[in-house]
Amino acid sequence: MLQKIIFSLIICIFCWNTGFSQEEEKEKKKKKDKTEEGVLTLESQTIDPLSPARAAFYSAVLPGLGQAYNKKYWKIPIVYAALGTGVYFVVDNQQKYDRYRDAYKLRISGRPDEFDGTGDNPNISDDGLIRAQDIYKKNRDLALFITIGLYALNIIEANVDAHLDDKAFNRNLSWKPSLYVNPVNNQTVAGLNFKFDF
Repeated sequence: MLQKIIFSLIICIFCWNTGFSQEEEKEKKKKKDKTEEGVLTLESQTIDPLSPARAAFYSAVLPGLGQAYNKKYWKIPIVYAALGTGVYFVVDNQQKYDRYRDAYKLRISGRPDEFDGTGDNPNISDDGLIRAQDIYKKNRDLALFITIGLYALNIIEANVDAHLDDKAFNRNLSWKPSLYVNPVNNQTVAGLNFKFDF
C-alpha cells in the first residue's frame, strides 16, 4: 500500500513540475511578400524532412521526449499518466498473482497459508486459489499489452505531430454540417462538407 502511495506521489510531482514548465506556443504566421507586379509569393521557409523520424526516435528512447521535441509540452503529463497507470496495473496484478500463488504452494506442501480459514484469515478453497491466479495473470497480461500499446501510441503521436507541423502542410481544413436534398427520392439527408485547401 505504501509503495502505491509513493509511486502515485512521484507521478503527481513529475506531472505538476512539467505542467508549470510549459510555455505558450508561438503562433506561426505565413508572411507574404508583394512583388512589383502585384503577384503574391510565400516567403521561403526551410523544411526538415527528418523531423518526424527524429521525434519518433526521441519518444522511443524516452516517452514524452518526442513531444518535447515538437514543443507540445502539455502532452508530456498525459503520456506519463497513461504509461504510469498501465505500469501500476501490471505491478498490482503481479503482486496479487504472487500472493495467491504463494498461498497455493504453501497449501499443497501442507503448511498454513493466509487463506486457510484459521483465525481472521478468509477460507478459500484450492480451486478458488487456482481461479484467482488465473484471473490476476490474465489481468496482468492485459495491462501489459495495453501499456505496450500506449508506448507505441506515444511514438506514433510524436511522429504524426511532427508531420503536421511541417511547413509544407497547409492548415486550411474546414468542415461544416449541411442538409442536402437527395435527387432520387426527394428526401432531406444530413451530411458534412470537408474542404481542404493546398
